[in-house]
Amino acid sequence: TVITNLFSAIPKMENSIVALLWGGDCVCDATLKRFFALHFLMPFILLVLLLAHLGFLHTTGSSNPLGIDISHETAPFYPYYLYKDLLGIGWYTVILFAISMFFPDLFSDPENFIRADPMKTPLHIQPEW
Repeated sequence: TVITNLFSAIPKMENSIVALLWGGDCVCDATLKRFFALHFLMPFILLVLLLAHLGFLHTTGSSNPLGIDISHETAPFYPYYLYKDLLGIGWYTVILFAISMFFPDLFSDPENFIRADPMKTPLHIQPEW
């Protein structure tokens, strides 16, 4: 897969990383389980990192771009920005939910509705050779 190839491009670690993450170069049951488990856990990992980032911003404040380590030079964590971001995330979530619930085929490909012929490969996925 593409992800296995990306991990195998890391110098001097390619074989061990591929074996650790994907169970080898083949696509089989263990590989797919690892793939789905990692893709299921990734949003939760990102959420934890986001909350940790917001927590550190809340306790230490944001430093200025020059990197001066003076307490009166840092901008305090202002709740307005937190509420503004939460409101924006809420609106985007509502819009995404409304689109996915009321108009599920809005962003889909029209070729998904063409009747499939099991004896013929569709033109859009045929290789160039």
